[in-house]
Amino acid sequence: METSEKSSIQNENNPLSNGIAKANSKINSDKKSNKGRSGLMKFSSYILALRPWSLSGSLIPTLLGSTLAYKYPGATDFNYITLILTVFISVSVHGAGNVVNTYFDFVKGIDDRKSDDRTLVDHILTKDEVVSLGALLYFAGCVGFILLTAISPAKMEHLALVYFGGLSSSFLYTGGIGLKYIALGDILILIIFGPVSVLFAFMSQTGRLEWATIYYALPLALNTEAILHSNNTRDMEVDKKAGIVTLAIVIGHTCSHVLYAALLFSPYIMFIIKTIKYSKWFVLPLVTLPQAFKIEKQFRTKDIADIPKKTAKLNLFFGILCVMSCSIAPNMPFFVNR
Repeated sequence: METSEKSSIQNENNPLSNGIAKANSKINSDKKSNKGRSGLMKFSSYILALRPWSLSGSLIPTLLGSTLAYKYPGATDFNYITLILTVFISVSVHGAGNVVNTYFDFVKGIDDRKSDDRTLVDHILTKDEVVSLGALLYFAGCVGFILLTAISPAKMEHLALVYFGGLSSSFLYTGGIGLKYIALGDILILIIFGPVSVLFAFMSQTGRLEWATIYYALPLALNTEAILHSNNTRDMEVDKKAGIVTLAIVIGHTCSHVLYAALLFSPYIMFIIKTIKYSKWFVLPLVTLPQAFKIEKQFRTKDIADIPKKTAKLNLFFGILCVMSCSIAPNMPFFVNR
């Protein structure tokens, strides 16, 4: 016992032993810290790969379609679980489409050192990780769709037609035949991030196919298309070298500016008409008009590196105010307050 106690005391008083013990403790602590950091960094890399700044393009139309369903005369009680599921499905499929776009742009040699999307260019994620992420998001969207069919009053075949039409379109934008690469991507975006998203959310709540929803979806569709068109205009030279064709390349920079201005300001004209003709509450989206003028002015200077993100931010605020105006306005064309 005395020998053991002496040995213990000697070890405690030995600077070398103490130093080794502290060093080992620090190494173990650093390993745990690095594991935590690497896990957090990997998670943030997956989130950034989804391009979260662009997800308003699917989120806002979904909220608008749900708002129209709430205002629709004779509709059943509004279901908030259905709302959560439709938002989850729309964002999952949109995120998957973004990941597919990242993968095929890199594989086809379109993304390079000057590209805005750095996920594969800078090896933030591997190609296998990007493919796995896209598959996981499509799977999540399908699980959400199965749950939705169980509670939605809509016929499953009607919901499936709209859902799988949107899902396949999100893939075909750059995957498969790659509609983006043959100047058809703009048409696809106009349809998906407008009429299809709004109709899907509306149908999920009411079970009805109402084409009047397109009237409300059009301003959001035009605004979302402005994001894509500004992105394609910025990347014209890179896309030309890669051998692909976009609408911006076909019409040139001058006409692209005219088209961008038309896409950006047409929704405001529509809301001015609605304000005059139907309700003063439709004036709310016009609050963002000064910012739209600033972005358009910057576009004219050809300093358009950050125009897509600025347009996406504008789209988010414009869309939120659009949904608010539709939810408050007592007099709406084709719809009346319940």
